[in-house]
Amino acid sequence: MKYLKISLLTFAVASALAGCGGGNSTAADTTTSTTSTVKSVEFSSMPAPTTTADIAKTYSTSVAKVTYEDGTSKDYPLSYNKLFGVKDKVGGNTNAAGQLYNYKMEPVMDPYNKPVIAETPDSNSLLKVGSNLFLVTHYEYDWLLSDGSDAYKVPGWYTRMPMSMTLSGITQADDGKLSVKSQKPLDFSGVNGLWIPCAGSQTPWNTHLGSEEDYDLIFNPLDTKNAPTTAAGLKALTEVYYNNTETAKAYNHGIIPEVTVKEDGSTNIVKHYAMGRGTWEMSKVMPDGKTAYMGDDGTHGFMLMFVADKAGDLSAGTIYAAKWTQTSADVGGAANLTWIKLGSGNDAELKALADTATFESIFDAVAPTPAVAPATAATCDAGYTRVRAGSTADECLKLKPGQEKTAAFLESRRYAALLGATTEFTKMEGVAVNAKDKRLYLAISAIRDSMTDGADEPVNDIKLKKLSSGATYTADMKSGQKDTSGAAINSDYVATNMYVETALLGKDITADALGNTADPNTIANTDNLYFAEKMRTLFIGEDSGMHVNNFVWAYNVDTKKLSRILTTIVGAEDTGLSVVEDLNGHAYIMSNSQHHGDWTSTIPTVSAAVSTVDKFDANIGYIGGLPAIK
Repeated sequence: MKYLKISLLTFAVASALAGCGGGNSTAADTTTSTTSTVKSVEFSSMPAPTTTADIAKTYSTSVAKVTYEDGTSKDYPLSYNKLFGVKDKVGGNTNAAGQLYNYKMEPVMDPYNKPVIAETPDSNSLLKVGSNLFLVTHYEYDWLLSDGSDAYKVPGWYTRMPMSMTLSGITQADDGKLSVKSQKPLDFSGVNGLWIPCAGSQTPWNTHLGSEEDYDLIFNPLDTKNAPTTAAGLKALTEVYYNNTETAKAYNHGIIPEVTVKEDGSTNIVKHYAMGRGTWEMSKVMPDGKTAYMGDDGTHGFMLMFVADKAGDLSAGTIYAAKWTQTSADVGGAANLTWIKLGSGNDAELKALADTATFESIFDAVAPTPAVAPATAATCDAGYTRVRAGSTADECLKLKPGQEKTAAFLESRRYAALLGATTEFTKMEGVAVNAKDKRLYLAISAIRDSMTDGADEPVNDIKLKKLSSGATYTADMKSGQKDTSGAAINSDYVATNMYVETALLGKDITADALGNTADPNTIANTDNLYFAEKMRTLFIGEDSGMHVNNFVWAYNVDTKKLSRILTTIVGAEDTGLSVVEDLNGHAYIMSNSQHHGDWTSTIPTVSAAVSTVDKFDANIGYIGGLPAIK
């Protein structure tokens, strides 16, 4: 590996600072400016919590061991630092950080005339813009109303809310501690509002790339089971966000937004229709600045690759969908990948299509003839193709003349299925890239449903054993690849296969004494991913209903060591994972948590912990204690 440089003076100062990772050193102390080289960074694995007090809090007892080329090393204890909570009013923001807004940036109120405050912070981007630091933070969905009731279950209320992001100005102290000096909500009225922003990433050109996890707006009118959910989502946008001044359109959502932050704190927000439409967990741009991969969350999802026409510009390009050709069903399975071109387009033309298109204007659709027995499949009339894409319901579809481009970008998953791509992935979530080894990492939170061997499916490409705790997949990327038509793909980062390293495979178990149904010493329901190039470490955050406490893990891709480095409040999901390896002499592992205390248990140790949790709160923060890794 390439050796990393860190100032020993920085180390000596940092190790003396309480709460900033200070600890005993196995290397001789020095106050000279001599520069040594770092050979490796290794994280100790902290134990899982077992007591009521520990189950009820977010903390780290992991230690980062930094080893130098000369054989000496230093230890840096890690600690969790909460920047603010969703209920907090910080940095001059007169509303709570998690407050939701309509198109006029007026606070949204609940049925009891109380502010709707989201308990679900997700993606973080800590950006240095000129001499200033900014943090972009997502708020994914609203969980609880002000009386503590589940927002999804209150009669007459909306199942979903239009969502928000905040921009926080950040101050960095000499000891590395971060604090909020300013904060404001971001205005998405210029891009038709924001719907379920889940994870996100940072582009090579230092902008924030967000997401719209569009569960609710993907179904067709024939899907009687799910069509009411679509109607409810559009109703919420129309009535809550637009105040009935405009009618929401489904095709303006499920689109990747990009937020450019300027040094003065002003922002520019666009949605990239050219990147296709789906249930986007997130998108990650490769080191070439033009190739991006998206995680399509949900059931019967697909794997999409976008290749921009120009590096650093996501407004125009070509999208491709993957075809999985299975080579093994063992250890999470393995496959070769080929790519089917869906189409080429740009934001402007596709936005115009989104404003006018409907499902009915793109497809002829009829209901399939039901299967005559559980083991047989439904059928379609001649001229129609049976697909199952984004839903458990089969559809008989026929593309209307001249609708190829509209279908490719606004009904990307269905069009991919029509062209023969694989739409059998479940819960494809985080995406990360290892630039040195040209490897892509993909989180499959649960291997189930469409990823198992289903004889009744329209296409049965993926035939794996069910594993509820999921796996993190690796894909090798290569240049010189062609699509299935034989045309060259203009990218040096084309994924050619998928497989799972043993340590990144979940392990289902019979419930243990605390109620874990996945081995607490392995990753369960992988979600957020981030690869730190200089540390050679893949960081993994969980969204698990199988671990009583969710964890953040560090996996060294060279030593294959897996270490637990953070445990989160009982029932809470780990979110907001990103890593900044060198920011003015310090490194940061950004980490949020959401829906605190979202766990039901009859086990006294756990139920007592749940009873102490403030479910209205949620953390935006970071794991501190690391020096800059250069």
